[in-house]
Amino acid sequence: MDLEQKTRGLGKSCALLIVIAGMERYAFKGVASNLVTYLTDVVKMSNSRAAKTVNTWAGFTSMLPLFSAPLADAYWDRFFTILASSSVYFVGLVGLTWTAFAGSRSATKTISAYFLYSSLCLVSIGLGVLNPSLQAFGADQLDHDLNKEFELLSGDQKDAKATRKTQFFQWWYFGVCAGSLLGVTVMAYIQDTFGWVLGFAIPGIAMFLLILLFLSGCGIYVYGAGAGSKTKTTPTPFEKILKLIKGAVVKKKKKKQGSKYTLADEEDLDAMELELQERPLCKCDDDAEAEDIETASTTPQQMDDESSKTGFSGLDTIKLVLRLLPIWTMLLMFAVIFQLPATFFTKQGMTMKRNIGSSFKIPPATLQSTITLSIILLMPLYEKILIPVTKRIKNNGQGISVMERMGVGMFLSIIAIVIAAMVERKRLDISQKVKSLPDYDPETVPFSIFWLLPQYILLGISDIFTVVGMQEFFYAEVPVRMRTMGFALYTSVFGVGGFVSAGLISVVEAYSTSTGEGQNWFADDLSEARLDKYYWLLALTSTISFVVYVVLCKYFKSSSSDQGSEEEKEKAPK
Repeated sequence: MDLEQKTRGLGKSCALLIVIAGMERYAFKGVASNLVTYLTDVVKMSNSRAAKTVNTWAGFTSMLPLFSAPLADAYWDRFFTILASSSVYFVGLVGLTWTAFAGSRSATKTISAYFLYSSLCLVSIGLGVLNPSLQAFGADQLDHDLNKEFELLSGDQKDAKATRKTQFFQWWYFGVCAGSLLGVTVMAYIQDTFGWVLGFAIPGIAMFLLILLFLSGCGIYVYGAGAGSKTKTTPTPFEKILKLIKGAVVKKKKKKQGSKYTLADEEDLDAMELELQERPLCKCDDDAEAEDIETASTTPQQMDDESSKTGFSGLDTIKLVLRLLPIWTMLLMFAVIFQLPATFFTKQGMTMKRNIGSSFKIPPATLQSTITLSIILLMPLYEKILIPVTKRIKNNGQGISVMERMGVGMFLSIIAIVIAAMVERKRLDISQKVKSLPDYDPETVPFSIFWLLPQYILLGISDIFTVVGMQEFFYAEVPVRMRTMGFALYTSVFGVGGFVSAGLISVVEAYSTSTGEGQNWFADDLSEARLDKYYWLLALTSTISFVVYVVLCKYFKSSSSDQGSEEEKEKAPK
């Protein structure tokens, strides 16, 4: 293979989908990053209710891929799934724009609230289906390009193929980060300066252009076989779990009825019951009958052999998911902390000194861009310096392990929330001191918004360790046919984290208002609120999660290490 083929760029379809992914992030971040300001200033929600609404919406949005991704993989055509979900996404953004327009023209809050929640729900549904489908569709284009160029793989060709895959994912990540940056910075300024009608209309226009751009690539896309094809495939682990449950139910019924089976052991009985569940109760077409006869003739031993070849049985899959649950649970507090930049951090910034010069004011939501910037700027240092240094220190080929990576990120997030509590305490002290001054401004505390930067930057650095580590961890710990489940487990951490955050706010608010002082930690007047106490509470709970996580890591055995030890045993001389 020559150098030109090794360094060849991505195909047109891949490049187009990367642009589309960036446009989608621009539209989403343009709404999500500053939504709490819209809810408090325009819809007139309280700070606590606005935060709970944003966290619940973010959690619902993050949880949807857990259900939509398996359906999209199994039953839906990816092209039309992307087209339909992006259209739903667009309708939701149009509804948000209409809500802002109606709010500016009318004081009817009931209609605005109804359309607000409906529109946000449509955006969530559209995004929850679009994201996994778009990523899978992009991977289809890449696989086709690579298979076409590298038909017979030599050693150099394998390296070139791996390089092209790395190049694709790097550019995909760059497109997502670029879209997020533009959405946070540009849209926050437009919303604070020119109003919310234009601030929601522009993401809607971007989504409409995304649909047109996606349709313009119809002639260059590669279309897979799709889920509608009748090609018989090996049952997925989801199907195996369902069959295992069905088999257990049938087994109990058979025992009650006193059925007579003379199979060798319990595993044969389970296998036969699962086999019976696959057979239809009605007569179908000839192909289905032939398939039915073939299934009926399969012996339990053959089914065991097939299961061993294709991966995991249903029971093994359930055990695997349950094995990951403790680690998954300990990561929830990290996700709760990551809900703060779009909620209370932004509300804090609104009360602080934001002037640059005499006329320009920094939109508080734009500080969220420092998280993305930290990731973009420090990721190369992470790969080029930290990983090689840890490899030398630990004297192995891996360097810092995936679980150590996640632990470092969790620890940094705890430091970030401790700094946030100290900065908020300082802001409250200054707010109390200036109340007695004659030129007191109740809306602005003479405390620079740039004091919030350390906590944002630390969250960005912790993102590099924990979020990237989570993706690799769940990807490596699930069987090959559960890659979608691995992605969904990673996404669901932030989804459930959003719900946990909303529930925690409700509990803390009920507790703080029920005490003798009656001081609401989330009071609308932030000079009277006690966000610092809430931050200290998060720091405490996160520390407990971190300690438990460290203990779990000592006893957790990676599936990859287990496979490696088994291979070593097989290779060992007998």
